[in-house]
Amino acid sequence: MVGAALVGGGLQGCDRMPASAVAPWAGPGSETDPRRRALSWALLAPNPHNMQPWLVDLRREGEIMLHVDRTRLLPETDPFARQIVIGHGTFLELLALAAGAEGYRCAIEYFPEGQPAPDDVTERPLARIRLQHDGTAADPLFSQIPLRRSSKEPYHQTSLQSEHAQALRGMPRSGVAQLTIATDATRAALFRSITEQAMLIELETPRTLKESIDRLRIGADAIAAQPDGIELHGPFFWWLSRLGLMTPEKAMTPGTTAYQGGIDYALGWARATPAFGWLTTAANDRLSQIEAGRAYVRLNLKATELGVAMHPVSQVLQEYPEMATLQREFLSAAGAMPGQTVQMLFRLGYCEQVPPSPRRPLDALMMS
Repeated sequence: MVGAALVGGGLQGCDRMPASAVAPWAGPGSETDPRRRALSWALLAPNPHNMQPWLVDLRREGEIMLHVDRTRLLPETDPFARQIVIGHGTFLELLALAAGAEGYRCAIEYFPEGQPAPDDVTERPLARIRLQHDGTAADPLFSQIPLRRSSKEPYHQTSLQSEHAQALRGMPRSGVAQLTIATDATRAALFRSITEQAMLIELETPRTLKESIDRLRIGADAIAAQPDGIELHGPFFWWLSRLGLMTPEKAMTPGTTAYQGGIDYALGWARATPAFGWLTTAANDRLSQIEAGRAYVRLNLKATELGVAMHPVSQVLQEYPEMATLQREFLSAAGAMPGQTVQMLFRLGYCEQVPPSPRRPLDALMMS
C-alpha cells in the first residue's frame, strides 16, 4: 500500500536503472579483437546471484583462459561452488554461440591444468579456448542472447503450451544433461510447494539470508557503483530507502517491512508458476556441472525464442544442512535415480518482458 501511494505521487521516473549498468547488453560495439567481441556477449550469461564470477586471461595470443573468480563465491548457499561452475558453463555456451556468429569455431579444452575436485575451486583454469576461423555457420539461438532474461515475476495463470514444451524437450543440447519438464497440474503444485519451502528455508536461515543481503544493490547509485548482485531500484525502493525502511540491517530483521517484503516477493513468484523443468546428470564432477550450464542457457535462449518465460529456482538443490531433508523430498518427487544429480531446477510459463539485469563491463573480468 505504501508503494502504490508513493508511486502514484508522480515519481515513476526516479531511481531508474543506470544506463551504464545495462550498457553491456548492447553488445561488443567497436571491439575488433574477435575474442573480446565473443566475450562481450558471453558476459550476459545467467549466473548465481548475478555475481558474474568469471575471470578471463587474454595474455596468450589467440587464446582465452577462463578462471573462477574466487572472490565471488557463495559459500553459504553454494558451499561446493557447484552452481558457480554451472555459471561458467552458461558463459562458455554464449561464448561459443557468439564466436560462431562471426565464423569462428570455439575449440574448448576443459581443465587444461587438471580437473579440480567436485568440492573445490582453485586458481587453475576451467577452460582454454582457441578461436578458429573456419566459416562456422551461426546458430539461430545467437540472436536471442540480448533478449534472454531470467524472469523473476509471477507468471500468468496459463498452462505451458504443449508445443512449447515439446520444442524445449526436442532441442539439441551439448553434453550429458537430461531434461525433464513437468506440466501436469498436480505435479506442478507439488513442485510449487517444494519451491516455496526452499525459499523460506533460505530466507529464514540467518547466514544464508545474509549472503543475499550482502549482495543487495539498493538504488541507482549503488547499482552504478557495483553492477552485479541482486538489484533493487525504482520509486518504491527509493522511498523505502529514504524513509529508512530498506537497509541491509532491516532486511535481516524479522518483522520489518524489508524482511517481510523479501518473503512476500519470493513466495509471490513461487506460487505463480504453471510448469517446472530440471536438468539431471549421471555424475557430479566439474565437467558435468559445466555441461549442465551449457544445456541450461541453450534452453533459456530457446524459451526466449518461443516467448516462454524461464527462471532458475535451484534453492532446493543447494548443499547446506538445513536444506537436506527437503532436497531428498524433491529428488524423490523428481524421480532422480541413486547417483544422479539434479543440477538445475527452473520455472516455465508466460509473463511480460522484464528489463535486463546489471552487468560489469568486460574489462572488469580481465586478469592482468
